[in-house]
Amino acid sequence: MVFGKRSIITLAVLAVIIGWVYYFLTARGITYIWHWEQIPQLLFYHGTRTAAETTPSLHLGVLMIGFILTLKISAVAIVFAIILGTIVGIARLSSEPITRAISITFVELIRNTPLLVQIYIIYFFVGSMLRLSAFAAGTAALAIFEGAYVGEIVRAGIQSIHKGQMEAARSLGMSYGKAMRHIVLPQAFKRIIPPLAGQFISLVKDSSLVSVIALADLMFQGQQAVARTYSAFEIYFTVAALYLVMTSVLSMATQYIERRLAISD
Repeated sequence: MVFGKRSIITLAVLAVIIGWVYYFLTARGITYIWHWEQIPQLLFYHGTRTAAETTPSLHLGVLMIGFILTLKISAVAIVFAIILGTIVGIARLSSEPITRAISITFVELIRNTPLLVQIYIIYFFVGSMLRLSAFAAGTAALAIFEGAYVGEIVRAGIQSIHKGQMEAARSLGMSYGKAMRHIVLPQAFKRIIPPLAGQFISLVKDSSLVSVIALADLMFQGQQAVARTYSAFEIYFTVAALYLVMTSVLSMATQYIERRLAISD
């Protein structure tokens, strides 16, 4: 079973709690007229997009368009964060003082400055010089920010592997790089899957900050929809639910991978 029973029960309990809170606010709390009828057309709508279309068909609404773009940004950023984090993590353990100093400086600089500031710097400063699009700049900022954290996770994972593993591989004639690639890293990645999953869930949520550079992700589309319809509560609740779907699926997929790796062990 891909999704565990515990995860399904957790989601069910969460849905009940959200429903109860909604009922409480509606029945006894704030006096607000809900307009949930506007939400479906923000997700999907049946009609024509241009005057050239003569036959109505089902199209993605603005929230689903933003949802898909958020998925793309998160997926690309995760891939590059893993690559960058692995390089940084290995460099942190290097015997070369310069390599180690550069990696430490990178980690401390990125982790101790706000992501929002980094997005602005990469988009307006670096992006203007390299002619980066908003998508490239936003994805790069997320990958660099999360790569610093992934680097520390990878470093801790490598250090958790007994030194005898590397020594045994070197005694068999393997180079340092080959031993790291075939012996140490596969074992380390098995151990760091849980913290990596938590970091990538944070990445998905942090991706909402790219809306500040007018990248039409889920948060940006939600803000634009609120400005048009004035249905702030309904739209922001829907946006939160869509983010919850993304993070929940990622969490369940991670649990599945953990179970598969446990079986292989």
